[in-house]
Amino acid sequence: MKAIREARRDDVPIILQLIHDLAVYEKEPDAVRNTPEGLEEALFGSNPRIFAHVAEDDGGVQGFALWFLNYSTWEGVHGIYLEDLYVRPEARGAGYGKALLQTLAGIAAERGYARVEWSVLNWNEPSIQFYRSLGARPQEEWTTFRLSGAPLAGFAGTGA
Repeated sequence: MKAIREARRDDVPIILQLIHDLAVYEKEPDAVRNTPEGLEEALFGSNPRIFAHVAEDDGGVQGFALWFLNYSTWEGVHGIYLEDLYVRPEARGAGYGKALLQTLAGIAAERGYARVEWSVLNWNEPSIQFYRSLGARPQEEWTTFRLSGAPLAGFAGTGA
């Protein structure tokens, strides 16, 4: 039986494992620096800023969605930014990804949020087709920029 539920503290190890699995899938196997303690604090500490839902069945957790709130200055309301959506390869096609996204869409609709948005790697054609099948559309007029690592430290003046 499939179920989508909010993540609990005891899900932290499996969510972190799925984050590592996602990094491997996205061809960045050594990029994850998160720790169980860091993830637990971010999700369940005194001031959580991220949220997670898991998809599970009788075989355990099959996937997860990790998200946080963003804000539209034009709309004047929050939205959901989906940081990660991942379903184990052997569980793909069983509706877990769709159910996770429907859960987030339901939260957005219930709370009056303007949107649910996320990024996908340009080469990830299976995911792109899946998202399009749900009615999601790419924001092709926008380009994502990132400042991180040494450029971030240099620009911040910390020189780390």
